[in-house]
Amino acid sequence: MVEHVRDYLEQHQERFVGELVEFLKIPSVSADSTLKAETRRGAEFVQQQMKAAGLESRLIETAGHPIVYGSWKKAEGKPTVLVYGHYDVQPPDPLDQWETPPFEPDIRDGHIYARGATDDKGQMYTHIKSVEAWMKTQGELPVNVVFVIEGEEEVGSDNLDRFLAENKDLVACDIAVISDTSQYAPGIPAITYGLRGILACEVIVNGPRQDLHSGVFGGAVTNPANGLARMVAALHDDQGRVQIPGFYDNVIELKQEERDQFAALPFDEAKFMSDLGVKAVSGEADFSTLERRWARPTCDVNGMVSGYTGEGPKTIVPAQARVKISCRLVPDQDPAALTRALEQFLLEQLPAGLTMQFIDYHGCKGLVFDFNSPYMAAARTAIEQAFGTAPVMIREGGSIPVVETFQSLVGVETLLLGWGQNTDNLHSPNERFSLEAFRQGTLASALLWQEMANIQV
Repeated sequence: MVEHVRDYLEQHQERFVGELVEFLKIPSVSADSTLKAETRRGAEFVQQQMKAAGLESRLIETAGHPIVYGSWKKAEGKPTVLVYGHYDVQPPDPLDQWETPPFEPDIRDGHIYARGATDDKGQMYTHIKSVEAWMKTQGELPVNVVFVIEGEEEVGSDNLDRFLAENKDLVACDIAVISDTSQYAPGIPAITYGLRGILACEVIVNGPRQDLHSGVFGGAVTNPANGLARMVAALHDDQGRVQIPGFYDNVIELKQEERDQFAALPFDEAKFMSDLGVKAVSGEADFSTLERRWARPTCDVNGMVSGYTGEGPKTIVPAQARVKISCRLVPDQDPAALTRALEQFLLEQLPAGLTMQFIDYHGCKGLVFDFNSPYMAAARTAIEQAFGTAPVMIREGGSIPVVETFQSLVGVETLLLGWGQNTDNLHSPNERFSLEAFRQGTLASALLWQEMANIQV
């Protein structure tokens, strides 16, 4: 049975790539209102492919871009798997840094280059094609599937939570699957079992009602730029620990098993520094670079501006200074509570003569999943068979808010099965996706349905 599915995937791989090329030609940039029709065309393409694969599918309208819903639910007594992905893409700018136009897919050196190639059109498409292989060769799937493919991931998924909350019957499932992460490295597939959460804010510090002459007024009034610099400097001590009161109170410490697992991964710190163009690594003392990136909380300035930044000097005391701050959080840290703690901490550091405005942008919790669950075991088996090597278990330092949403609103954990690489230029010029990874990911997806069919629900 599975051999027929494998054969189908091999025989139709060239067609799959051709279809992906057509998908990538669609400039479904959700952030660009002038491309609303094109973004909808991306949704319609996905719907058509779902129907061709044998799924029931429809567009569900939202206040923004439509959600593509697909399903097949005829495997009685078997698990139901929800596949999430997105058909919208990041803006392609800066255009002059692309070797080939971002919406004219180019195949070279074993990769397909285009905006959305790996984030997330190529990766998401593997699951539709794996369903097609089962349906065309067997007439049925080993498990029940539900597809929720949205068009607003790159602009905050404003309408997704509402859809999930209002359609719990449509999205009821036993496990979710997302392929919007990465392998650990070339030739080393991975399952991501943990994500950091986030809080994000902006702080505006105001002083005089207008910029002042630094010779006439300097030293007589508090400089907002100087004051904000002192406030930001107070966020960390000399050991790299965040100084917000209560910041570490609920942090779940790494188990020794995890620390040993991270240490066993092939990681070249010198190459890491060279690739980034830095002379040293830094961060919280007594933790490795991978531990800092994946499993420890952080607080970072994302942008800071004040006064005159044009060419040449302009001697002023600026009227205002602004900073954008984000904290990456680990499981059990509460983003809402820590946002309030951060605001209070900065207020306490505010120098006399200044006022502060605090803008709370968004937040989500960090998550860690049981990497010994039967669904994780099924994924490990499927990936090892498809890629020819067992996947490593890793965490991700970034945040995927929809994963928390699935846990809180749908009540399920998520398998994060990335087929791409961190070096695929996500959100950057010359985004790409390995054609071999596309093939292996599609096969892994097809095998995953078979492995999950053995799980009791």
